[in-house]
Amino acid sequence: MPTVTVNKRARFDYEIIETFEAGMELKGFEVKSVKNGRVQLTGSYAVPQNNELWLLNADISPYQTKNTTPEYNQRRSRRLLLNRKEIKYLIGKIKEQGLTIIPIEMYTKGSFVKIKIGLARSRKKTDKRELIKKREVERELRRVTN
Repeated sequence: MPTVTVNKRARFDYEIIETFEAGMELKGFEVKSVKNGRVQLTGSYAVPQNNELWLLNADISPYQTKNTTPEYNQRRSRRLLLNRKEIKYLIGKIKEQGLTIIPIEMYTKGSFVKIKIGLARSRKKTDKRELIKKREVERELRRVTN
């Protein structure tokens, strides 16, 4: 499964509790664009609407800018394809515990485009500082041992 893009800010800004694999409802030229790696997940998130999950603010650039229709919106809402059980579970967790759903990475699986979403809790500023310190210590240890 070749990874197309990774949301690097997701693991830094959020503590990921659970992950799920979801499909996406895309147009044909969007699939080509995603396979070329012209997608940006930073700042995107998923919200429930009418017992469905929708991905907001995911930026998929047009495959061929001159051939796309003028009304095409790069940041349009896209429906996430999950089982009913998974959708109900995620909606319940969001309402119950105040968690959010964020995309972690997008990849291809055969001819399909899949997205790994995570049920996440936002990190506080102090937690982020501790994470940075921890990474620096690990980097120093690797440098000393090599």
